[in-house]
Amino acid sequence: MSEPLILAALVAAAIVLQVLLKTWLAQRQVRHVQANRGAVPPAFQSAVSLAAHQRAADYTVAKSRLGSLELLYGTLVLIGWTFGGGLHALNQILLAIMGPGLAQQLVLIGGFAAVSAVLDLPFSLYQTFVVEQRFGFNRMTLWLWLADALKGALLSTLIGLPLAALVLWIMQAAGSGWWLWAWAVWTGFMLLMLVIYPVFIAPLFNKFEPLADEALKTRVTALMRRCGFSAQGFYVMDGSRRSAHANAYFTGFGAAKRVVFFDTLLAKLDAAEVDAVLAHELGHFHHKHIAKRVVVMLATSLAGFALLGWLAAQPWFYSGLGVQPALDGPNNALALLLFLLVVPVFTYFLAPLMAASSRRHEFEADAYAARHADGDALRSALLKLYEDNASTLTPDPLFVRFYYSHPPAGERLARLAAAPV
Repeated sequence: MSEPLILAALVAAAIVLQVLLKTWLAQRQVRHVQANRGAVPPAFQSAVSLAAHQRAADYTVAKSRLGSLELLYGTLVLIGWTFGGGLHALNQILLAIMGPGLAQQLVLIGGFAAVSAVLDLPFSLYQTFVVEQRFGFNRMTLWLWLADALKGALLSTLIGLPLAALVLWIMQAAGSGWWLWAWAVWTGFMLLMLVIYPVFIAPLFNKFEPLADEALKTRVTALMRRCGFSAQGFYVMDGSRRSAHANAYFTGFGAAKRVVFFDTLLAKLDAAEVDAVLAHELGHFHHKHIAKRVVVMLATSLAGFALLGWLAAQPWFYSGLGVQPALDGPNNALALLLFLLVVPVFTYFLAPLMAASSRRHEFEADAYAARHADGDALRSALLKLYEDNASTLTPDPLFVRFYYSHPPAGERLARLAAAPV
């Protein structure tokens, strides 16, 4: 069997296995949630109503069923771009119009991104204006949704295309070791985004106002001093403008670090609970979870660039995935796009490892919060957030192990209850 056929067979097998596994796990989740819909788990019967429990179950099932349809659709799109010849056709059209060169490659990347965004629109709209609307979470108007989409597209163009142009130039000019230089550029870009995103980009989509509640500000400032942290400021984000979901986060890098509370969170939690939620976020920084994730991201991206550097020089990498590489011009954009299309099919099988690591970090942050704030307040805050966000209390255990980045409510609250005071 020739190399292109071997690659095609490996990718096809991975796609089939991924679809079967995702479908099986989704069906397990739906069956398990529906089987436990009729009664609140004993540990939560004094705090969660049957109506809230059933709403969470129905929300979980609705999202899972939509996810199954999206999986089928996404698989067909992936096959269409690769084995179906979609990427090859788009490249040939642009070559006929523009000829080979950097400009053609940039337009190929931009055209691929634009077509992909249009193909994703039906599910994005349905998720927001049907599923989220049905369960009372969506607060976006169609005009706001469109404005967000346009701003996102403009930002992607202004930031993404120059970055893509630089990477493509490096691929062409830096010889066989281009991938190391490209990784260095990508690393610098990602670290820069940690600094500029919270200050310059996030405010383009949401309003951030200084925390006005002086009593709460005094309390969280004292918590941060007690834990040895400082921040550029405390801000309230108008999350309610788009969704009823609540959250809080500690973002930024160096002097740009800031604490952000969703206004929906402040509306649902009392001061002690807000304090405890912030202590949890500080726990992530204390245990250096963010730094560890950045290191893992940089290491895996280095491996990815090295693999791309090798694959880009192999003719069978293109022909095995439905693309005929150019003989009289560069194929760097094709290599990038094929790599981005196919690699997630294989990395999906690492999901349980990444999810387990994330859940371990959440347990560590919870334990830190219980030591530096009120553990009972953290438990009550988490319970409110699970209920208000319609997170099911009865997920399928195997589904949890494969996907959940946060521990399910039962495990998380039981661990907190057993934590030493």
